[in-house]
Amino acid sequence: MSITVAKFKDVSEGTQPGQFTIGDREPVATLADLDPIYKRLLDEPVTAIVAVTGADGQPNLTPVWFDYEGDTVLLNLATHRKKVDWLRKTPYATFLLMNPENSYHWISLKTKVAREISEDDPVEGQRVTDQLDKIWVKYTGNEPPYGLRDPSFDERRVLFEMAVVKVATFGRP
Repeated sequence: MSITVAKFKDVSEGTQPGQFTIGDREPVATLADLDPIYKRLLDEPVTAIVAVTGADGQPNLTPVWFDYEGDTVLLNLATHRKKVDWLRKTPYATFLLMNPENSYHWISLKTKVAREISEDDPVEGQRVTDQLDKIWVKYTGNEPPYGLRDPSFDERRVLFEMAVVKVATFGRP
């Protein structure tokens, strides 16, 4: 599999003709092959903005904790959230991760749902809980278990595994 990376021209080294347009496009075999200045945005606890298509056909943007394994983006959601139904109906999402110290340094990942795993699945359900605990530690520094389950009911989770279709990059740290 190959992922196309669209490299936007930026002004980090001065103005240039065609700035803020796509400069080079290059294929990478895997997310591990991304330029390290962009890959670090995937690895550090940078809050992502995810865009999914809502029931009315309009984009819905939400801040989320970001995680991935290999070339698969992992989106862990509470099953009662509207995003779950929206992703089932329209299985595409775009993630934007901006450097919190420089908003002109970012990476965008266009994805497609490859599969969904329920926390209640008797075979793979524990993976959903384990992944939630992993991002809890990444983003809060607290020990597991995940501490934000809604106490008013038995909150259940679903893990969407999302294949990366395209990547866009911009700027310097």
